[in-house]
Amino acid sequence: MGDTPRMPTRLGTAGRALWKSIVPAYTLRPDEVRLLTDACRESDIVQRLEDELADAPLMVTGSQGQLVASPLVSELRQHRAVLAGLLKALKLPDTPADAHQKSAHISDQARAAARARWSKRGTA
Repeated sequence: MGDTPRMPTRLGTAGRALWKSIVPAYTLRPDEVRLLTDACRESDIVQRLEDELADAPLMVTGSQGQLVASPLVSELRQHRAVLAGLLKALKLPDTPADAHQKSAHISDQARAAARARWSKRGTA
């Protein structure tokens, strides 16, 4: 796992910023790169919705003439939830140092599991 993944094409400012904040600091598996790519694209959508909503009214006239929340508010909330879910699914440690500790812990677990398998073979 030595290669740094390439930033996806056509990311906006928010997506590029998210990518640049994670990729240099962590070693990602291919499935994590895919999650990060999706999170970056979601981040761009959230930014675009926020930009649209900045100059738009929060309340609009509904089909019956009543005031209702702008559909942008609901869309923004849903996309923020999707972004939060994607970032949570990445399960990034709090710091790169924690990532190294996690990696070392996983390696220790793998070695222990291998030793257990080999010791079972010797007693069977």
